[in-house]
Amino acid sequence: MTKQFFQNYKTLNKVVVLLIIIGFSSCGKSGSEADAMAVPKPEVDFFQAKSVTGEVEKKYPGTVEGTVNVDIKAQVSGYLEAIYVKEGDYVNKGQLLFKIKGDVYAEQVNSSRAAYKSALANLANAKLEIEKVKPLVDAKVYSDMQLKTAQANYDAAQAQAAQAKAALGSSQINADFSLIKAPVSGYISRIPNRVGNLVTPSDTVPLTILSDINTVFVYFSMSESDYLTFAKDSKSKKTVSLIMADDSAYDQKGTLEIASGNIDRTTGTIALKAIFPNPKKLLRAGGSARIILNSNLSSVVTVPMASVKDIQDKFFVFVLGKGNKVAMTPIEVAGSSGTNYFVKNGVKSGDKIALNSIDALSDGIEVRAIIK
Repeated sequence: MTKQFFQNYKTLNKVVVLLIIIGFSSCGKSGSEADAMAVPKPEVDFFQAKSVTGEVEKKYPGTVEGTVNVDIKAQVSGYLEAIYVKEGDYVNKGQLLFKIKGDVYAEQVNSSRAAYKSALANLANAKLEIEKVKPLVDAKVYSDMQLKTAQANYDAAQAQAAQAKAALGSSQINADFSLIKAPVSGYISRIPNRVGNLVTPSDTVPLTILSDINTVFVYFSMSESDYLTFAKDSKSKKTVSLIMADDSAYDQKGTLEIASGNIDRTTGTIALKAIFPNPKKLLRAGGSARIILNSNLSSVVTVPMASVKDIQDKFFVFVLGKGNKVAMTPIEVAGSSGTNYFVKNGVKSGDKIALNSIDALSDGIEVRAIIK
């Protein structure tokens, strides 16, 4: 028993000595070897911010309308007898578009013309009666009452002739309404009716819509704050640009006008319209486009978009501080131009801002800074 105890004691001593040796050997490593095991500092490019005067570009969605959009409707009831145009055609003012079967209206014209001729004949007879009675009254053969009666009959015949003439004119107008002509020059929209359809003035759907698009209006809305900023900048009122639906730039500049004098209480926006010439007829009524407005900013710092970190709609940059440590700094963006943000708060002229590797950076991390 005693012999076994001493054997176990010797084994335990050997284990303890071995552990002490390992501990001393690990503590004896050089500082250079420890540094080799540390995480390397990231190498980051920085640029020095400068205060500049910039031009902010803002885009607003809009809808295109012609300067004139006319609903073409029937002014008399009847069956559609002919359609002289096709959808999408360009027509000139006064050009014939549709014909409504006008037999009824032609007969009304004939009847009114006959009534007018009869009224003229009655007027002529009344005049002859006056001419016959007057000398007899002068000769004391007829009394004055007979002359006054003849004069009254003449006045009545004259009124009836005027009434018949007006009825004839009205019937002729109705007959003319059976021929529907273009009130303005422009493009024909969709034609929902076909030959043989019954059309009436009370129809809710027009025969077609005629749009004059030599000049177009692009209606859009902007927030009250954007409007006030833009209105205070006198240099921003000259021209506006437009991006078409295919994302290409429109080659004509437009002018800006206010489409409504009030702020919409529901949306907090104000309606505006941009007026563009449309010589190539590329813009069509009912289309969509984006309006580009430029406004000037002073004393702002330009920061590349690649240098900005976006976290839940808040923007941050990494600014180089003492000891080559970076600080994650919130910024307020006033607008953008190209690939740059205009920053009005958060950084100032002279600050050194990280250009790259922002996804590998965190607040307070030490870096190897390279100033560009």
